[in-house]
Amino acid sequence: MRTPRLLAAVSTAAMLSACSLAPPYAPPTIAVAPTYKELGPWTPAAPADAQPRGVWWAMFSDPVLDDLEARVEKANPDLAAAAAAYDQANALTAQARAGLFPELDGGALTQDTHRSDNAPLRTGGPNNYAANQVGVSLAYELDLWGRVRNLVAASGDRAQASAADLQSVRLSLQAALADDYLALRSLDAQDRLLRDTAGAYARALQLTQVLHDGGAATGLDVGRAQTQLSTAKALISDVGAQRALYEHAIAALVGESASQFSLAPTTAALPQPHVPVSAPSLLLQRRPDVVAAERRAAAANAQIGVARAALFPSLTISGSSGWQSSGGIDLIAAPNTFWMIGPQLLGAIFDGGRRKAGVQQARAVFDQASAEYRATVLNAFRGVEDQLALSNRLAVEAQDQQEATQAAQRTEALALTSYRQGASTYLDVVTAQTAALQAERAVIVLNSRRLQASVDLVRALGGGWG
Repeated sequence: MRTPRLLAAVSTAAMLSACSLAPPYAPPTIAVAPTYKELGPWTPAAPADAQPRGVWWAMFSDPVLDDLEARVEKANPDLAAAAAAYDQANALTAQARAGLFPELDGGALTQDTHRSDNAPLRTGGPNNYAANQVGVSLAYELDLWGRVRNLVAASGDRAQASAADLQSVRLSLQAALADDYLALRSLDAQDRLLRDTAGAYARALQLTQVLHDGGAATGLDVGRAQTQLSTAKALISDVGAQRALYEHAIAALVGESASQFSLAPTTAALPQPHVPVSAPSLLLQRRPDVVAAERRAAAANAQIGVARAALFPSLTISGSSGWQSSGGIDLIAAPNTFWMIGPQLLGAIFDGGRRKAGVQQARAVFDQASAEYRATVLNAFRGVEDQLALSNRLAVEAQDQQEATQAAQRTEALALTSYRQGASTYLDVVTAQTAALQAERAVIVLNSRRLQASVDLVRALGGGWG
């Protein structure tokens, strides 16, 4: 009669195992605008459709940058650490999923025993005996309240969050490399400008010296010309120092020693990319930090179900079976068979409110994760708006600065011509030269800022586009 009762109990428990005490989950809601405010005429085109979505740095058309980005993927230790963290999360998910299945263990035992003559409650029997046993044991928790299933769901959500973290680290490293590389190339352009300027200043100094020797210029003019030349040379050294720091930073990003890494200077100008703007819905799908925050909220929701399940009794079915004898060679024989099977129901009667507090903690963790998700979304939209505003206004500023540079160059040429003819002092030349150099450096810096704003927009959008 025991077997039908046991089967009925197991069947009832199996039907109850469809229950789950986790609240129905929906991603935390947040109000967002239907479109970006800072749209502007600076985004007239999108890259070719055939361009790979993830290789966003290809918009700069620089093979050196392409090679460096590939080396980040292969050798950066921070990326390797993030990949290892993702592997750990997957392994934890597999461990949690194993709880959905019965655990079957096997074992074997052989031992010789000698009993004490003065053993408590001894009532006879042999002093020496052997025991041999071989068999299997079974343990299975019936998931009545969804505890195991919610553990699996939470672990899976955390693994997905870890995958998004990996993508976030990858994007961050790629963007950091692009930022450093663009800054380094800007310094290359400034170095070229300063060296050309130093050459022009040296010729101006030579002219001033000739005029001074002929009595047409004063020693004050010579001093001013020498100051201009020395200042330009000092700026060349300063630019070289800054370039070295960016080169060292790039070396660390690609996983190489700064002592053995170098990038040859180049004067090739990088094109200003046309960056298309995606809809806000795409932003939520593509930004890995937003995905990670949402998945952690989902995991926290599942943990509420785990905590609530602890309020109810757990039902475990365990059993064992095998062969047991006191010696001899015929261990595996019908008379030596033994077996045991039965359910165990275990529940708390009094725990001082510990389990109830666990539920409250789980709900608070979910509330925290939801708030962090909302904050991540708001920061994502702010980041996109920031870069759209910056890029839009930098484009206009670059046009005005280019006109200012052309005017400053004309002024410098007129001042130098006027000085040669004796119609002005060298102070006019120095003033014009300083203004021209500052204007030309400003153009270079603005172009670099526009390029870096494109990188920052890619970072804000969560990657490339296609």
